[in-house]
Amino acid sequence: MARIPRETFVDPRHTNDAYADGPLCIGCGQTISQPYIVALMTEAARIRRRSRVLEVGTGSGYHTAILAHLGHHVWSLERHAALAQQARGRLDRLGIDNVTIVVGDGAAGHPDAAPYDAIVVAAAAPKPPAPLVDQLAPHGRLVIPLGHRDLQHLMLIERTDKRLRERHLSPCRFVPLVSPHAFPEAW
Repeated sequence: MARIPRETFVDPRHTNDAYADGPLCIGCGQTISQPYIVALMTEAARIRRRSRVLEVGTGSGYHTAILAHLGHHVWSLERHAALAQQARGRLDRLGIDNVTIVVGDGAAGHPDAAPYDAIVVAAAAPKPPAPLVDQLAPHGRLVIPLGHRDLQHLMLIERTDKRLRERHLSPCRFVPLVSPHAFPEAW
C-alpha cells in the first residue's frame, strides 16, 4: 500500500484526507474504501505473484492498483462507465498495465478469464453470488461483504477440495452490489 499513491485516486478536493482511515466519495454514489478495509481485504485474498484476480467494483482504481502490484493480472468489473474510464486513466498514468477493466455486472463475474485465484468484492451482497463462487479456482479465495443495508460482515470464502469454508473477518459497511445476482435495486 505504501507504493501506491492514494492521493492519485481521490478527488483533488479530498487530497488532504486521502490517507484518513475512512471512506471518501468518488462520484456515481460510490466511495473509495478506507485504507484499513483495503488492507484487510487484500491480506485475506492472499494475492501471490502468479495470482489471477477478479475485482468487483473498480471504483477509483485504488484497490485495483494494489491488487495489480501483488498479482499476475487483475480483471476488474465496474458498472459505472465513467468510473471505469477514470480508473483506467489513473492506472495508465502510474504505468500499471496488468489490469483489464470491464464495464458490466460485477456479480456475474467475468467467466471469459475464469477461474480466479482470488475474487475481491467492494460492494455488499445478501449472500455470495453463485457466478462468483463458480469462478473460483480450486483453493481460491472470495472476499466479500455480506448482509443487509445497516449491518454487513466482511467474509472470506475459501474453496477447499470438497466444499466452501467461510470465515468472518470484520463488521463493515459497503454500497450495495446492484445485480440480479445480489440486490436487484439499490437500497
